[in-house]
Amino acid sequence: MMSGSESYINSYTPPQPPPPPPYDAYGPHPYDINVAFPLDLSTLETPLIKLTPFIPRIHFSPYFSAIPDLNHFYRYFPFEKQHSAKPEEAMGFIDSFVRKNENSVLLAIIDKTRPDAEHEFGGSLAGTIALLGHSPSNLSVEIGVLCILPAFQRTHVATQAVGTLLRYCFTMPSASSPGLGLRRVQWFAHPGNGPSINLAKRMGLKEEGIMRWVWVLPEGKEEVGKIPRENDLKKGMGRDTIVLGASWEDWEGGGKELVDKQMTRTK
Repeated sequence: MMSGSESYINSYTPPQPPPPPPYDAYGPHPYDINVAFPLDLSTLETPLIKLTPFIPRIHFSPYFSAIPDLNHFYRYFPFEKQHSAKPEEAMGFIDSFVRKNENSVLLAIIDKTRPDAEHEFGGSLAGTIALLGHSPSNLSVEIGVLCILPAFQRTHVATQAVGTLLRYCFTMPSASSPGLGLRRVQWFAHPGNGPSINLAKRMGLKEEGIMRWVWVLPEGKEEVGKIPRENDLKKGMGRDTIVLGASWEDWEGGGKELVDKQMTRTK
């Protein structure tokens, strides 16, 4: 017979920190991109750019050295170690945030219109872009970590990279035209990051709303954060996030033609 005052327990114990990985800051060698969804590089290329897995041992040094002010470059991002001045910490962020997540992949953007005599990239390293949190059960993904190096901002690079991924995400998979066949692509942006928001809208994503106080920001983000209450449990500033998205109906109802038109730009 059940008692009205049946006892219960709580056996929770704080998790132990994971052991250090059995590889250095550059990641495993050979580099394992650890991706659970199809990644057909032949479709991730246009006459102007190509997307290829970001391999720290190859791409990190020229990428890192092309950023004159890390704090300014990453000012709208909510992650602490992403903009660390210590290369090993920044590479550790790539490993923990992207590579170890089998539903995410970080890609290097190569601008094929600018030769680079020092590296065999087939062009110049222009930045990064990622597919994050791919959900095979819900047929959705986020486009994120779009970081265009200063020398390539306000050029064709961002439009080409985003358009290439949108095509790949919404194209139905087939023998002749590989794609992910997704129902939804989403995009998250800091409310103050006008260029990111405008780019997403220009590529056909629609603003869907604002999620308030989503992030507790690390120190150094005072200029882009919201002041928390006086007795808050955390010291860091807060951050809202604007949510933008595109669906398969948008894509088949004119979105594809919009992206094709945007990608005819050469500047």
